[in-house]
Amino acid sequence: MTTSSSVRGIATDAMEETMNLDELNKVAQAMVAPGKGILAADESSGTIKKRFDAIGVESTEDSRRDYREMLFRSAEGMKHISGVILYDETIWQKAKDGAPLVELIKKAGAIPGIKVDEGTRPLPICPGEVVTIGLDKLADRLPKYFEQGARFAKWRAVIDIGAGIPSYACIRVNAHALARYAALCQAAQIVPIVEPEVLMDGDHDIDRCYQVTEMVLKTLFEELYFQRVALEGIVLKPNMVISGKKNSKRAGVEEVAEKTVRVLKNCVPGAVPGIAFLSGGQSDEEATAHLDAMNKIGNLPWRLTFSYGRALQHAPQTTWKGKTENVAAAQHAFSHRAKMNGLAALGQWKADMEKKAA
Repeated sequence: MTTSSSVRGIATDAMEETMNLDELNKVAQAMVAPGKGILAADESSGTIKKRFDAIGVESTEDSRRDYREMLFRSAEGMKHISGVILYDETIWQKAKDGAPLVELIKKAGAIPGIKVDEGTRPLPICPGEVVTIGLDKLADRLPKYFEQGARFAKWRAVIDIGAGIPSYACIRVNAHALARYAALCQAAQIVPIVEPEVLMDGDHDIDRCYQVTEMVLKTLFEELYFQRVALEGIVLKPNMVISGKKNSKRAGVEEVAEKTVRVLKNCVPGAVPGIAFLSGGQSDEEATAHLDAMNKIGNLPWRLTFSYGRALQHAPQTTWKGKTENVAAAQHAFSHRAKMNGLAALGQWKADMEKKAA
């Protein structure tokens, strides 16, 4: 009689024939290298337009290219960046001098990656909840991204906290989609960043965030197991356990760090090479302080680092303002934030480092 464990063993052997897990693990380890983190430069056209509107810059294909090229050419800032998540438009773009942007990233010592989800849609019969879409043609798209230089990908699931939500249906369907995406990536020899984001937009307290985050992570790793995803070849990108932005009594840095580490130890197997947090609407320094406090706890089975978008880019964007004469100052602002987060990833950041720079 064939047991379920032997069936899984046969399936795993077959899977390893089609993917090189050692290579996936090497990329995943490089993505969470000590003192480095991931730059999320994968804002959709709509999102970056809002950011550019705020600084008085028209969002065009060229202005988006110029802005991102400025970041990738920031030699000091890129020292602390292990990988860059790109939007579909950006991965095909060339710099002003004709060099492909992916080559600028590689030259800076970082790994190009690609956002592959296609945003969210309302989840049927679940008012106020959404599901991430984009699986239909993903198997066809991934080899093209690999050929263009991408060695990792990103897919974001969105879980909101509110009255009566999240529902189990929302958690389960988004975890299922994340695991399907992860399996497709590994089959295409691309490391999946698995991003289940519990939003911090509400008025909930930190304990409610803990409860929801725990349910999301437990469900996610169950789905990853069922869909035969090799944990050694992924990077997890979760939210921190944090109070909602509208809560009048927000938890302090130490409580956020302690509760986030606790839920991760309860839910995330040690086979995962690393965890790269999203900033999720935190202020620049808040995101840095929380990451640093977690690494100061120490004795962790995986590396903890950052995969920040706004928390790395807000300062350079507001300094740049679309003007050539501001490029050097904007690159300095980016370098400072990248360095601060690199130190936080080592547990070596101090608040007075921010004051000295100012």
